[in-house]
Amino acid sequence: MIHLAWPWLALLLPLPWALRRTLPPASARVGAALYAPFALALADAEGKPRAKKSRSLRLGAVAVWVCLLAAACRPQWLGAPISLPQSGRNLILAIDVSGSMQTPDLDLNGAQATRLAVVKQVAGDFIQRRRGDRVGLILFGTRPYLQAPLTFDHQTVREFLDQAVIGVAGRETAIGDAIGLALKRLRQAPGQEAVLVLLTDGANTAGALRPRQAARLAAQSGLRIYTIGVGGAPLRVQGLLGPQVINPAADLDEGTLKAVASITGGRYFRARDRQDLEAVYRRIDQLEPVVGKGALVRPVTALYPWSLGAALLLSLLLGAQAARRREALQ
Repeated sequence: MIHLAWPWLALLLPLPWALRRTLPPASARVGAALYAPFALALADAEGKPRAKKSRSLRLGAVAVWVCLLAAACRPQWLGAPISLPQSGRNLILAIDVSGSMQTPDLDLNGAQATRLAVVKQVAGDFIQRRRGDRVGLILFGTRPYLQAPLTFDHQTVREFLDQAVIGVAGRETAIGDAIGLALKRLRQAPGQEAVLVLLTDGANTAGALRPRQAARLAAQSGLRIYTIGVGGAPLRVQGLLGPQVINPAADLDEGTLKAVASITGGRYFRARDRQDLEAVYRRIDQLEPVVGKGALVRPVTALYPWSLGAALLLSLLLGAQAARRREALQ
């Protein structure tokens, strides 16, 4: 529907008429015009002065004034109400991009794929479901760095995740420093709740901050951490000396990840394949509900440019008409 933001400005509609009725007419300046006896004769013959405006010019001026007032009232088109879910939560994903994430021990669309490729798809879907949360992204290897700051633009965060490559932050794993960077960013953007979802397939092998020390700092700041350990299940293969058991996730430090989650009031999850990983993120959705009480908003489209455009067009037409009348009378 159409709505006027400043309807009270319509009270100015009779202002030109009131000024004409109350103010005295402007007096002609002596000697300001060329004396032309034939003009006076024409005025006497027609019974009206030469400078009198035509009816069309008056109506045009009224139309311009109405258009200007209509624009000043700020007409707006209000669209259908839209509910914007908001939970007020700040949520950061910390994704391991160290060398071991290149291990192709997970299934993706029926084919073997690297751990990072599967994480990109599953975590990307998780990001899209977090409507109402501000989501950020940290990639970490030997060093952590902020790939995407906290934002409601989830599509951009997912695109940044899709652009992640193995080794971009180094080949080792700095779990403690990744937690420290998340703490720093969350302190700069306080909110009602703060959550970190940290995913890795190894142990802390780099960085200045130990994971348990970082977890204690996180607990003091109210940051809740959910940790996810990724890696294929042990496999029994036939070797030269007989059957052997190979554990692709032998480097995974589950003890540390469990301790980090426990210290901060979060939980630790183990994902051995894509289905496990999808179940983990769905479980986090349940533990951290995404939708709070939504705000109801209506899209607003300003309509005043149409009124201003009409006033400008009428003014140009009136000016052209007045110019033609002056030429005709000369």
